[in-house]
Amino acid sequence: MVALFVVASSIPLASQAAGGPADAGFLKWESDPVVEQANKMMEAKDWQGASGYLKDAIAKKPDSANYHNLYAYSVRKGPNPDMNLVFKHYNEALRIDPKHRGAHEYIGEAYLMVKDVAKAKEHLARLDNLCTFGCDEYTELKKAIAEYEARTK
Repeated sequence: MVALFVVASSIPLASQAAGGPADAGFLKWESDPVVEQANKMMEAKDWQGASGYLKDAIAKKPDSANYHNLYAYSVRKGPNPDMNLVFKHYNEALRIDPKHRGAHEYIGEAYLMVKDVAKAKEHLARLDNLCTFGCDEYTELKKAIAEYEARTK
């Protein structure tokens, strides 16, 4: 019974690893050196440095959902984000890994940036299905949608 709990309780952490910047800080347990370096740049709000670094990483490993997700995040957070590029890479992350919770949260936030609440809510519903016992990504996107709706009423 204890072994089952240990395994079950570690699943959320493993699935969150490389999901992207966490709500209170950036992920610390990721063992991928590219993600670690990108997180350091994003902690420093070096969005352009992070996006350039991740673009190079994607060229070397185009099948990484985590790299696409973090690249889109860094572009979105930077000055004058190219939202077409942002959506392209979030969608690629989700094509590679349809259950990528970080990508669902962040693409939902990106849809709010372009005033598409319906699409943001679609990703919230996907997170609701993916997060059996709730998860930070669901909570954060739900909060972002509520704040957006309160501002635009």
